[in-house]
Amino acid sequence: MGTPKNKNIIHGEIADYVFDEGILYSYSKSILRTVQNISENIKLVKKITNNQKVPLLIYLCKSPIPDKETRKFSAEQLPNVYTAMAMVSKPGLSSLIMMVLFKLKKPPIPMKSFTDDKTAREWLKQYL
Repeated sequence: MGTPKNKNIIHGEIADYVFDEGILYSYSKSILRTVQNISENIKLVKKITNNQKVPLLIYLCKSPIPDKETRKFSAEQLPNVYTAMAMVSKPGLSSLIMMVLFKLKKPPIPMKSFTDDKTAREWLKQYL
């Protein structure tokens, strides 16, 4: 699940990105998310996507669990930048993240967990 070779990789603090054929690919970094770095990341994503909402395919990695304020802020921001989110990870990791972020209410955009990116990409195509 490393970043692809020979692609235009945009480096960010919490993730690196590749924007390809309407889908934004996010390669998570293992750092603590805060309201500040999530805010900066949203600015970066909007710049990459020319302020358009796009489907996101995110390659998850283990990272520290953010505080309640950051989780709330992140959940509120998702529908402002993404149409849907496919999470690719080892079994169990994405479901843990979903439980932490959305334990009391359903996600604000369509979200689905995958263990392979080919299936994730196919699912996201309906949100292009």
